[in-house]
Amino acid sequence: MAATSSTTNSSPRLPPPTLNSADCDQQTPGPSSSNGNLTLPEPAIANPCGDDSQQPSHYSLHHALKDLHHTFPQGKLFPGMQHDTPYARSISSTAPTSPRLSKVSPDGRIANRDVGAKLVIIMVGLPARGKSYITNKLQRYLAWQQHHSKIFNVGNRRRVKVEPKQPGSKMTTTPIHTQVASILVNGNEMPIHEEPPELDLNDTVPDKGEAAKDVDDGSEEEPVTEGMKTEDESATDESNIIREVKTNGAANGTENTSEDKTGEMADQVPAAPAVDQSAKFFDPNNQKASRLREQFAIESLDELLDYLLLNGGSVGILDATNSTLRRRKALVERITRREPKLGVLFIESVCNDPSLLEANMRLKLSGPDYKGKDPARSLADFKQRVKAYESAYEPIGDYEEEHNFQYIKMVDVGRKIITHRLRGFLSDGIAAYLQTFNLSPRQIWITRHGQSYDNVEGRTGGDSDLTERGQQYSRVLYAFLKYKNQEWVVEQKNKIAAASFPPLPGDRTPPYPEAHYQDLDEKNFCVWTSMLKRTVDTAHWFDCDDDFDVKAWECLNEMHGGKFEGMKYRDVEEQFPEEYRKRQEDKLHYIYPGMGGEGYLSVIGRLREMIREIERITDHVCIISHRSLCSVLMAYFMGLTRSEITDLSIPLGMLYSIEPKPYGIEFHAYRYNEKLGWFDEDHNYKIRRTEKKT
Repeated sequence: MAATSSTTNSSPRLPPPTLNSADCDQQTPGPSSSNGNLTLPEPAIANPCGDDSQQPSHYSLHHALKDLHHTFPQGKLFPGMQHDTPYARSISSTAPTSPRLSKVSPDGRIANRDVGAKLVIIMVGLPARGKSYITNKLQRYLAWQQHHSKIFNVGNRRRVKVEPKQPGSKMTTTPIHTQVASILVNGNEMPIHEEPPELDLNDTVPDKGEAAKDVDDGSEEEPVTEGMKTEDESATDESNIIREVKTNGAANGTENTSEDKTGEMADQVPAAPAVDQSAKFFDPNNQKASRLREQFAIESLDELLDYLLLNGGSVGILDATNSTLRRRKALVERITRREPKLGVLFIESVCNDPSLLEANMRLKLSGPDYKGKDPARSLADFKQRVKAYESAYEPIGDYEEEHNFQYIKMVDVGRKIITHRLRGFLSDGIAAYLQTFNLSPRQIWITRHGQSYDNVEGRTGGDSDLTERGQQYSRVLYAFLKYKNQEWVVEQKNKIAAASFPPLPGDRTPPYPEAHYQDLDEKNFCVWTSMLKRTVDTAHWFDCDDDFDVKAWECLNEMHGGKFEGMKYRDVEEQFPEEYRKRQEDKLHYIYPGMGGEGYLSVIGRLREMIREIERITDHVCIISHRSLCSVLMAYFMGLTRSEITDLSIPLGMLYSIEPKPYGIEFHAYRYNEKLGWFDEDHNYKIRRTEKKT
């Protein structure tokens, strides 16, 4: 079923201001009202702090918005409409990649003092409706967009609080404030291991296992030079590993991969009385349990508010059922008493598809409440829990609309989206992202292009052809992916045939709710490249096969090096040492000088729609791009923090497979074996930093 969306009660907005280009040089700063339109002058660039000096090009827009605010007091563009524009209550620019309009937030992220732009997301829905799946993906997306975000899971707090403990034992549990999806590496529950010795396609062919260098093809990392560690040396340097990612994720209780991490809770705890957490605990007529559940919800909310107001957070997500109107009223009242400027967004997940409910219930049976228990009994108990919630469930509706609350209602995990009164860039961006969700089985492949002549010469960017070795890489890549696609179809059919419900003990891989034999055979395979020759040529063999759909995207082009484009890395370092130093100190915010120069935030901004498209399509896709682009894409799928994106090592010759699952992703890494003309799967993969000069 195609995803649809419905937006109700949208509010009117002012027409955008227009520029009168003929009068720009003659007018003074400030808006005019001739012809009924705002005319924004554009003074010449000069010191913005001087009283009589001319201002930067963006300065007139900044002042026009301030004047617009004064023209309509208290941010009300229309009487009775509060907070209808983010400018009425926000002092930050509207997104991390926006023009730098604010001294308070020069990088575009929400500033600590900009409370009005921060957001509390309250999940709503019955158990097994995919709320944690939604929150996990949403938090990963927000973090990738450079917003400080965190999940506060009430169920985790409940398990910590009421699980019986032995006297003097250590409380070892997952953090109660976050929950993210699991990552299965090479199909197994294991940490992500160190990146293999990297193949240097600019050097002689190494023997199998021989260490090599990570040589750059674009404008975002210098090549290995004298004075740097060899890969043999760095392979044993644990400080070069970005981080280990544990894999007992959403299906089992979760591991925190956000920037704010909580380690093992190792305090000595007294003996705790056992509390029955079966379906009886969730019966609305169980007054004692109801009080405990209300207490856990309020405690989680208080922790969320502390995160937003005291600890620099931008978005806090309260992951719980919140299935009654009384509970939701209490939460909103508590938020308002603490800080009335905070935005509140409800996201309700509704599931009507029986196959989707079955898949969700299978996940619950492998979760922390039922892990290791008899599947049949666990399923019966969980159905009783859902029945208890259903007896008191009050979906979002008339009350929220009468009181102008923002909400998003998701039906069957994105098949239908209903929105109401969304305000601000965060809410709008979240709604757009949620519309891309689908649970169709598919594979996502990411790799850099084959070796180019600019790689050999160590130049930034450029648009050179592939070398002979690069052309050979393109042939092997085509043959390998065609083989893996056929292998994948057989594996999926076997899984569907062997599936049982309730699941057998030890079965933790639920079938896709949208998987059907016919769909698997007819699934399209897309190959997306940048518009630069080295990626287009790498996809040449796919373009000759009607089973593949090849398309070139400008947004997948390498980060542009500005005036350094096409220069050798060593020359940049020698001729522009100050620029080289600034970039080494802060790659994330650095922008290459000169016309067209970009930085990592620029790349993240132009990949925003690409990420949504990858999430939306139900086809397989292989992305052939460049180092910085592959780093940013990998950071999204692997849930890396913003400090890790710029240092992620993506050498030539590496091929990554990402298979979205209802519980997270399954990840495989393959290394190009030039001698054999094939790819070897690396079972000891670690996320590594690119080696830097010392």
